[in-house]
Amino acid sequence: MFKAAIVGASGYTGAELLRILWGHPGIEVAVATAKQYAGEPIGSLYPSLAMQYSGKFQEYSPEILDGCDIVFCGLPHGQSMGVVSEAAAAGMKVVDLSADFRLTADEYQQWYGLEHASPQMLKSVPYGIPEINRDLIAAAQVVANPGCFPTASLLGLAPLAKAGVIGSRVIIDSKTGVSGAGRKLTLGTHYPQVADNILPYGVAGHRHLPEIWGELEKLTGEEMEVVFTPHLAPMNRGILSTMYVSVPESATPAAVRSLYDEAFLAEPFVHVLAEGKYPETKAVQGTNNCHLAIETARGGMTLVVMAAIDNLVKGASGQAIQNANLMLGLEETSGLEGPGLFP
Repeated sequence: MFKAAIVGASGYTGAELLRILWGHPGIEVAVATAKQYAGEPIGSLYPSLAMQYSGKFQEYSPEILDGCDIVFCGLPHGQSMGVVSEAAAAGMKVVDLSADFRLTADEYQQWYGLEHASPQMLKSVPYGIPEINRDLIAAAQVVANPGCFPTASLLGLAPLAKAGVIGSRVIIDSKTGVSGAGRKLTLGTHYPQVADNILPYGVAGHRHLPEIWGELEKLTGEEMEVVFTPHLAPMNRGILSTMYVSVPESATPAAVRSLYDEAFLAEPFVHVLAEGKYPETKAVQGTNNCHLAIETARGGMTLVVMAAIDNLVKGASGQAIQNANLMLGLEETSGLEGPGLFP
């Protein structure tokens, strides 16, 4: 049994890691740190986990990780890179859920306003979407767990990008649940502001944008223009992304359907829905699944790709565990095959 540490375990992604890993057949949680809640029982913060975890949150120190095989780092951006570097130097495998290792040093400076403390590590850290970078992830010591919006968008667009039938301009319209903003209380996520409301944000440039275009350009080998508009929706969980892509005349509906079916035929967590069926966030809630649908707009030159994921699972903690499974040589689906939440 591999021993895991969750550094920064009091946030929503930390709670999801605790929830999913409790039933994992090959990984057990040995350490759960939380600076603000150090010394408090895990069940006092998350009562739903009280029966599963009788221990307390601990204060982080490098020594507390001794004996762990893998570290899940759920600290905020800017705070994660130091812990990741320390754990990697000590020989542990690390999945970082922050943005600290997703971009180049220059991009990180531009989008997060911080100088990267370990720029030399960035080239050796793969971007953690297993359906795209499985072999690199399996061989890595540190993996950068992707953002939630990029996960949905890139899974929806990867087959087109790999096949070279994607136009140079992509429009992405995404809706997300409020949990994507984390546990910290703000006016923008206060219930009276969110309920019965939907609003766009980050229109001039969301921090997940460089992840999307950067990975698309790696797949196509060409520069891409990505127009990405996220919206906050009055729901707890979920992301629904609708992508509009120009395609050549040769990309007939039948050819595109075949492309997606072949791309994801052997993928355990990505499901291309039957024709006429469309993704919905409720159907993937609590799971590591991504539901995809494709439709050709009238006229035949624009493809509409739809993707739904749970932002806390496939968009964060579930994908982190999927990456950890690969890094540790476990079955990729281990701990991730449970049913979803309903209603």
